[in-house]
Amino acid sequence: MATERTTRARLSNLSRRERQIMDVLYQRGQATVNDVVDALPDAPSYSAVRATMNTLVAKGHAQFREEGRRYVYLPAIPADAARNAALRHLVSTFFGGSTEDAAVALLQTVDTQMPRDAVERLTRQIQKARTEGR
Repeated sequence: MATERTTRARLSNLSRRERQIMDVLYQRGQATVNDVVDALPDAPSYSAVRATMNTLVAKGHAQFREEGRRYVYLPAIPADAARNAALRHLVSTFFGGSTEDAAVALLQTVDTQMPRDAVERLTRQIQKARTEGR
């Protein structure tokens, strides 16, 4: 399995269209070429999407399985590994590596509504991180 650094590097080397397609695969868990074409706001032709998805397979970002006459594509990198790599990249790029600044920015977004139980879970996670010395 790829290390987090390798995962982050692989995910950062995607073109805009490849990233859009991977977003669809992560959001849905799996998708056919038709599913991706339908989900993209400015979708190119079916054959262009199919070619890009095959490129993603060749690069190791996606995999597929055959279901009858169609191919169903899914991410090759588990969602949690991709999520962690994306968050580390975001924190590093936009917040100078400060998780505190990133957390504050998330809490200050206009559309953030945190239910009381979510605040309590977050508080427990902060306490746990303190206990573990993070």
